[in-house]
Amino acid sequence: MAQKTSDKGVTGAAAPVVTEPGRVRNVVLVGHSGSGKTTLVEALLAATSTIPRAGTVADGTTVTDHDPAAVRQQRSVALSCAPLVHNGVKINLLDTPGYADFVGELRAGLRAADAALFVVSAVDGVDAATTALWSECAAVGLPRAVAITRLDHPRADFDQTLADCQDAFGENVMTIYRPMLGDDGASIAGLLGLVTMRVLDYSAGYPPTEGQAEQAHLAPVEEDRNQLIEGIIAESEDESLMDRYLGGDPVGPEVLVPDLEKAVARGHFYPVIPVCAATGVGLDALLDGLVSGAPSPLEHDLPTVTGVDGSPKPPLTCDPDGPLVAEVVKTTIDRHVGRVSLVRVFSGTLTPETVVHVSGHGMAERGHPDHDADERVAHIYSPLGAQLREIPSCIAGDLCAITKSGSAETGDTLSGKDEPMLMEPWRMPEPLLPIAVVAKSRSDEDALAKNLARLVAGDPTLRLERNADTHQLVLWCMGESHAEVVLDRLRAGGVELDTEPVKVSLRETFGSGAKGHGRHVKQSGGHGQYAVCDIEVEPLPRGSGFQFADKVVGGSVPHNYIPSVEKGVRAQLERGIVAGYPVVDLKVTLYDGKAHSVDSSDAAFQTAGALALKEAAAAAEVVLLEPVDEVVVRVPDEYVGAVMSDLSGRRGRPLGSEADESGEYSLVRAEVPATELIRYAVELRALSSGAGTFSRTYARHEPMPSHLADTIRKEHAAR
Repeated sequence: MAQKTSDKGVTGAAAPVVTEPGRVRNVVLVGHSGSGKTTLVEALLAATSTIPRAGTVADGTTVTDHDPAAVRQQRSVALSCAPLVHNGVKINLLDTPGYADFVGELRAGLRAADAALFVVSAVDGVDAATTALWSECAAVGLPRAVAITRLDHPRADFDQTLADCQDAFGENVMTIYRPMLGDDGASIAGLLGLVTMRVLDYSAGYPPTEGQAEQAHLAPVEEDRNQLIEGIIAESEDESLMDRYLGGDPVGPEVLVPDLEKAVARGHFYPVIPVCAATGVGLDALLDGLVSGAPSPLEHDLPTVTGVDGSPKPPLTCDPDGPLVAEVVKTTIDRHVGRVSLVRVFSGTLTPETVVHVSGHGMAERGHPDHDADERVAHIYSPLGAQLREIPSCIAGDLCAITKSGSAETGDTLSGKDEPMLMEPWRMPEPLLPIAVVAKSRSDEDALAKNLARLVAGDPTLRLERNADTHQLVLWCMGESHAEVVLDRLRAGGVELDTEPVKVSLRETFGSGAKGHGRHVKQSGGHGQYAVCDIEVEPLPRGSGFQFADKVVGGSVPHNYIPSVEKGVRAQLERGIVAGYPVVDLKVTLYDGKAHSVDSSDAAFQTAGALALKEAAAAAEVVLLEPVDEVVVRVPDEYVGAVMSDLSGRRGRPLGSEADESGEYSLVRAEVPATELIRYAVELRALSSGAGTFSRTYARHEPMPSHLADTIRKEHAAR
């Protein structure tokens, strides 16, 4: 029965509900931006009558791409779940953003899925980032298939794109269908199944008519078919099959198809399917392939679980009657509903009005503290883009959505309150692009803090930092587009804010020794202030910190005021001398001074100590120190030279390069001043065509070149 959802006014199939994990397929769509992932999802939804038609709805968004930030950026920026039913099997399509800034959304999709569908444009081919993602999926044994899209484009080249996929992805990437031209000799109007030798004719539209291939169709594809058959037989569990095939025995579809499906589900064979969302070519073939080839949740290894205290627990099984263990794959804030969490149930069954235990590993450095709490799940929904369709339950292996959870964050575990568990976390990249944000007014500060906390809770690729040295509120993002989306969402939440240049935590130190005289003598309202102190300063080796020594002779500075001098010196060290940054690696010796029996005080000697340090600084060389990070850049071999040259241009010191563990990438190591790395996340991506990544670790502070230090001093003096 059709149902109507008031949120978007879309009428379509009712929310699918399954009762057996074997009738679920969780498939994540991955590929570079512009490859046609979202368009393909829309077409598959329409082909299965899940929605009435593909394309946009009343407010100009697509059914799956409903995020206002996606509308503004004209591309997917968030993970979206689109369930459909084909041949009695529920397929949860997880549409991921293709742009590298939103890799956190991609990783969440990979966690929730049991198989990956790589979407490759027949116009643009395979990029380096997609190749890297293929290797990442291979490392965890995730089954994969390839859909070559946009066959209707004038520049589409299926054969070249197939060859590019085979070069990039390696062995056992083979097409199981060949496109067939229509009567005009140019457009793709059909597919020829290389295993079944059946023709799917779309010339009259979707769904196609099916017929037996004619002899004229077979000769051009004979080589492709032989390669495919040999590839399938090589993965067969029947060791005699290859001998029979080489001996001339016919091997029919009734033998090949089951072996093909098993090889795909095990992640040993990677079928390629031509598909065109606009014309409907290949949609049914792709749906059939996902149902028969993608593994069910019963066939996929489950994450490791422990008790919330880290105690070991037995391995999970995908059993609807087992203990409840689910994971929050993604948390978002909907402007109408509030907090919405996409949940993958790994074990047990999640039902409405259930009290669950919410536990999280926490990432304190990113603003995610450890937490444990019991919460009631009031309702359970099947998500379709922005639509939430209420369902009675969600079994092991399936995906659902819950709303208004008070504490659930991305990556948290939901489990039974009587047997709380914690799932191993999935790997997230470190955000490396800093953006300094500031509320426009004091009244906006509370709203900024509240909305930032909500965004950070839902996005593990965001890190929030209050820099104690620069007094800036810094958001660490994955890139410029990620930052734009975050700022858009903050402003949409009613926060008036600005951005400002990011400051680096510099330090000051003395380059030479000097003496300083601090005299604070003041008469006011009949009460005087009197304190005099003489100090000597000397620089210490890097990392030594601050030392204070007392060499006063004869009680010229009374003993009870000596700590006051040290307190004043320390306060001035924190405020800085020439540029407003903390002073480090310094020894200060108090060797003389004067006091008054009535007018001296703790405050007076604090002031005198600070003045003495300033005078010593005027007589000595004060050096600005900048942080230097050890950087490890991971890039394909062809970019090593360009990366090393670029790092040298950033005042970096290359330390060498080596092959990474996979042998497919090189690791370039260098020491680079942090001031040169503020926008490196963006610039490395451009330099390496999106294939490069890097990590950074603080190494030490080093003297800044004098011309740069002079500029900073002048800017500070002007303020």
